[in-house]
Amino acid sequence: MAYKSVKKYEAFKENPFIEKAIEDIKVIRKTQVMRSKNRDEIQMIVNSDGEVEGHTAFMKFVEVDEEKFAKVYLSQFTAFWELPKSAIRVFGFIINVLKPKKDEFYLEMTKCLEYTQYKHPKDVLSGLSGLIECGIIARSDSHFKYFINPLVVFNGDRVTFAKTYIKKKKEANKSQLDLFQEVEVLPSAKPKKAVSSDKTQKIMESKRKRHEANSSELGAVGKK
Repeated sequence: MAYKSVKKYEAFKENPFIEKAIEDIKVIRKTQVMRSKNRDEIQMIVNSDGEVEGHTAFMKFVEVDEEKFAKVYLSQFTAFWELPKSAIRVFGFIINVLKPKKDEFYLEMTKCLEYTQYKHPKDVLSGLSGLIECGIIARSDSHFKYFINPLVVFNGDRVTFAKTYIKKKKEANKSQLDLFQEVEVLPSAKPKKAVSSDKTQKIMESKRKRHEANSSELGAVGKK
């Protein structure tokens, strides 16, 4: 794989893998049987001969991630086939610093060099480029911060993570809607009624007649 500078890859404000991950994470429902540890609280099921055939228990439905989890998800393992050696080493460092329930990590160059046993940062940057090229991580718009692809690797329960993400997004959308509804809409000024040309002419004619009448009255008074 030809080396490409990390800075030439697109930088994102939010994790670009999340939306697809939410759609693709497979969830199945399983049943957990819960029994009381206190024998005195257990109700026995006894047949007509007095033999115990069973006892009561509670069942709880839980949602679990269907895919096998071992830091790296097996269904996405092919993403590693084309990775150069430097990317494999850097990925090993990422797994070690990846915090539970987080879809991001910060790369500390000194620690990464120590883990990968490289002497020059260029080797680490080359590894990062390889991981970005294969869609395992993505750049962020913050220095040294990178996003991970939860479909490939995740430290924790992806179902809980997905639900939390969806909940936060709904709350954010609701806040924006509430803010929009609270904005006061100022009433617009009522437009002045347009006066037709015929009506204007009648008004002017009426004023002219009143003026002539007043002038005639003044003339008559002067003659007297």
